[in-house]
Amino acid sequence: MPMKADRPHMLTEEFEELAFTARNRMEGLRLEFIDGQLRSRALLDGSHGRVVQWLTRICMRHHPELWLHPGRGLKVQTGRNGRAVPDASLARSDAFAGQGEWSDPGAVLMAVEVTSWDSDTDRRHRQEKPRVYAESGIPVYLLIDRAECEVAVHSEPGGQRYECVRTVSYGRDVHLPDPVGITLQTEVLKDWVR
Repeated sequence: MPMKADRPHMLTEEFEELAFTARNRMEGLRLEFIDGQLRSRALLDGSHGRVVQWLTRICMRHHPELWLHPGRGLKVQTGRNGRAVPDASLARSDAFAGQGEWSDPGAVLMAVEVTSWDSDTDRRHRQEKPRVYAESGIPVYLLIDRAECEVAVHSEPGGQRYECVRTVSYGRDVHLPDPVGITLQTEVLKDWVR
């Protein structure tokens, strides 16, 4: 039976200490704390990084005042007791200056996740992350799903879910609604799947 947020595995402060220690001792390991449960993220492969690079270039071309911050820890969920590490967060270039490892998501315009080949991808990327990002009020959640060869754009956060979800197969254009306002041509994503 899964642990509930009202009966967490540990306190948020204990998680932050554990995540800090793990990051400094085990290169590439990223920990998250969602619904009171400890989650680990697998090491990222080269194609995963290439997808984030591709998206970074597009965002910079359209919004030079913004930056796609990779791996920025965010305080998520209602009450901000959860901790998530999106693959990238679109925000002003100075949005997180002076902040610690975990930032308030208020400045984030879009959270981005690129699926890896983890056994828990369905639960984490397709179920938990849309919910916690919506709860946090992040306007757009972009899921680049390499397992399904699809791009899902979640928008209009309304409490515990996004009210609008648009999914397209790789090769089709997809519009990222305001405040992002960019149309992605996804054909190139076919090069970065297994």
